[in-house]
Amino acid sequence: MKIKIENVRLLDPTTQTDAIQTVFLDGNHRVEHLEHVDQTIDGAGKWLMPTMFDLCARLREPGQQQHGTLSSEGNAARQNGILHVVTPPDSKPIVQDNGALIHGLVEKAWLDGKIHLHIIGAQTQGLQGKQPANMAGLKKGGCLAVSNANAPFEDDDVVIRTLEYAAGLGLTVIFYPEEATIAKDGCVHEGFVASRQGLPMISPLAETTAIAKYLLIVEATGVKAHFSLLSCGASVELIRIAKDKGLPVSADVAMHQLHLTDELIDGFNSLAHVRPPLRGLKDQQKLREGLAQGVIDAICTHHEPLNESAKLAPFAETESGISAFDTYVTLGLSLVEQEALTALEWVEKVTLAPAKLVDLERKWQAEAGWVVIDPTLEWQLTKNTMLSKGKNTPLIGQTLKGKVEQVFS
Repeated sequence: MKIKIENVRLLDPTTQTDAIQTVFLDGNHRVEHLEHVDQTIDGAGKWLMPTMFDLCARLREPGQQQHGTLSSEGNAARQNGILHVVTPPDSKPIVQDNGALIHGLVEKAWLDGKIHLHIIGAQTQGLQGKQPANMAGLKKGGCLAVSNANAPFEDDDVVIRTLEYAAGLGLTVIFYPEEATIAKDGCVHEGFVASRQGLPMISPLAETTAIAKYLLIVEATGVKAHFSLLSCGASVELIRIAKDKGLPVSADVAMHQLHLTDELIDGFNSLAHVRPPLRGLKDQQKLREGLAQGVIDAICTHHEPLNESAKLAPFAETESGISAFDTYVTLGLSLVEQEALTALEWVEKVTLAPAKLVDLERKWQAEAGWVVIDPTLEWQLTKNTMLSKGKNTPLIGQTLKGKVEQVFS
């Protein structure tokens, strides 16, 4: 399709463009002019931006199709403007420690859900934290990085050996930092609300201790490292110090950590049970500041769809996770409205920046389409309006503003 969009606000981080103009699309590519167009769209009041690149989402297939499938979650991602999705290596069963199985999963994601899936390989065999996985085979199979996800390591010697291995292959290591010996059986932020409800808590030290330790090993091994899903204000300062020293590190934050706090767990609201947990307001402010200052490089969805029964047990026994694809754009627009980021900064943090972090900038530019957003459209988030199979979000029932109107890809 050859499309002409008139009077639209173009937000293009590749050219640092933020301007109202007429845009021509030839398929999924923006061009300067078209002799013939198939459709003309009035873009007055609308925003046009590239399709998004998500650094952390669990789609639940293979193995947990009761929560979500490549078809359901792929469709939810695509219809909400997310075309590229990176998934951690902790599917059940774990297949991301076998390079030969990666290609089939990527192919199925495109056939079933029409999204470009990118696989993080397992850092250790079976994520058991004992022996390095066959990282050479994983790289050959197409893995863009390795990680042990949320699984603990047997000891720090394993961490050192796997980072040395990854560095030798030029592979990025992705950390979801949490010191298991500190977090133990905790499920919520260590704070007043958790204390009042008697819930087992996770100290911010579980995250910051892990980051500090891993940064020392990163410095010693020279491996490129990415710290995903930051939740604590002190974590931002650790990453800032590492970057100031010139270490090859980057970081992202989940969108919900920029908007929600631990106050939502009041009343044992299991829809607010996520890991890392929702923290306090001061942490949220520090995360926003770190994002605006460039210490935190990107925003991800941390999409984790779950079926209804997964949230029905007593809070500490429920599964952690928030279904995030359907609210990703509206929460991003809220950051702009609250002046935490400019419109172009927000767009860059969810498109070009994450693609660069995993060395997929060229691939994203070649395959990215365009998204038309109505930033003022008010709509209600209900189980029926959510496209994801998982309806597990503490925002359910709220009236939100801003929504994807069309996706050209």
